[in-house]
Amino acid sequence: MGAPAKVGFIGLGKMGHGMAGRMLDAGFEVAVWNRNPAKADALISRGARRAATPAEAAHAADAIVTMVADDEASQAVWLGADGVATTAKVGAVAIECSTVSHQHALELAAALRARGLIYIDCPVTGLPDAAARGELTLLIGAEPSDLDAARPYLAPLGRTIRHFGPVGAGTVYKLINNLMGAIQIAGIAEGIAMAEQAGLDMALVREAIAGSVVASPQVLRQAPRMIDRDFTNATFTAALRHKDARYAIELAKALRLELPLSLAALASYARATDAAPDDDEAKIVEVVLKPRPRE
Repeated sequence: MGAPAKVGFIGLGKMGHGMAGRMLDAGFEVAVWNRNPAKADALISRGARRAATPAEAAHAADAIVTMVADDEASQAVWLGADGVATTAKVGAVAIECSTVSHQHALELAAALRARGLIYIDCPVTGLPDAAARGELTLLIGAEPSDLDAARPYLAPLGRTIRHFGPVGAGTVYKLINNLMGAIQIAGIAEGIAMAEQAGLDMALVREAIAGSVVASPQVLRQAPRMIDRDFTNATFTAALRHKDARYAIELAKALRLELPLSLAALASYARATDAAPDDDEAKIVEVVLKPRPRE
């Protein structure tokens, strides 16, 4: 038996922590880095190695996976002064799982390919518990041969791989997915607000919604939390939803599309982000219910 493959994992938030744990479970030698080092402690106790910088996590790694917040964070961990690109070996597989803008995905791919890395556009869908179980859906943009090279490192993360096309295609679909989520959740908040203000029996509203044709997974998850004002155990914040919607709108503009519903949802999430950026996105209902002056 040869030595286990080495993986550098960067970004240990709610999603990244579980994903890095899956790499350990798969038998890889894993080096981890996070801006807040304490978030790595549980993984270190399971056998991961703590890296002082993204560059250190990437040193000698066969694959590097990142799961960070936005374009700026992605740029820093890959191409910054202490970034992955300063130490990653030629032929290493670079897997960007963060939700970034389409333009950033294309530019990052070009920069890393120029350094001899294999770049995989790999945003994911699923909640943190699915990440910890290795049940994410992986939305891939890559050349077929590059995807084949990455498969051993993708297998621990998800059971479903959807290969949308070349680099950038996975990000296009992820932005569409999260934009549709923003529209749905903003719509749920408005419906709940109307029902409350009209004085309906909210227990009956909850029951009716769950049995109706509009009962999507988002509705089934978010409506009860909005009705109960239970925003504990946040899995996705208002700021992150707003960021993803903003990136999607930027892409729509580049495609010369006008998306009025999307713009309305973006505006709603801008208000929610101003009010409570790090709280659960379902708290948008409180923004909708905020009294407005009579005209």
